[in-house]
Amino acid sequence: MLGSMTTPSPVKLAIVYYSTYGTNHAMAQAAAEAARAAGAEVRVLKVPETAPQAVIDTQDAWKAQQERTADVPTATPADLEWADAYLFSTPTRFGGAASQMRAFIDTLGGLWGTGKLANKTFSAMTSAQNSNGGQETTLQTMYITAMHWGSIIVAPGYTDQAIFASGGNPYGASVTANGQPLSGEDRATIAHQAKRLVEVTAKLNG
Repeated sequence: MLGSMTTPSPVKLAIVYYSTYGTNHAMAQAAAEAARAAGAEVRVLKVPETAPQAVIDTQDAWKAQQERTADVPTATPADLEWADAYLFSTPTRFGGAASQMRAFIDTLGGLWGTGKLANKTFSAMTSAQNSNGGQETTLQTMYITAMHWGSIIVAPGYTDQAIFASGGNPYGASVTANGQPLSGEDRATIAHQAKRLVEVTAKLNG
């Protein structure tokens, strides 16, 4: 008699982002679309804003982005405990992640201390105003954080031609934030990175 067949549970992916003007929000949305197409259960989550509202209100583009994403859930430690896989997307600020992203990461000590971030897969994306504005160091330092957690790094490497077409960054999607929509090449790289993260996580979970 044949044994009962069980259907694997879908990969649970938390896409955690910070976005001042909209680039990383668009990157998170593109990744979510690809991850869902690959069969993942996805939560798109913004990290809490730490800048004073009075400062945000003086910059129309910043305030408009805040209003556009008012309905996006705010990331919590519980979301990271829920997930099997993490995809973080942050602007680059002076060669590192935006302070809002680092502030959120600093709330995760309790999860880290109890081992609840360990053995989860981790990948990262970023943007900067200039193509050589520090994206690689931002991604590398995000991966160093993941090492401290005991997470399993899933960088895209050179595993698809899309990586070369969008600039050749093997560490993760890195977008030049020039106020324009994401290019087709950027979207293809983001989609490949998200799909690869889901596929590798599914293999580890299997």
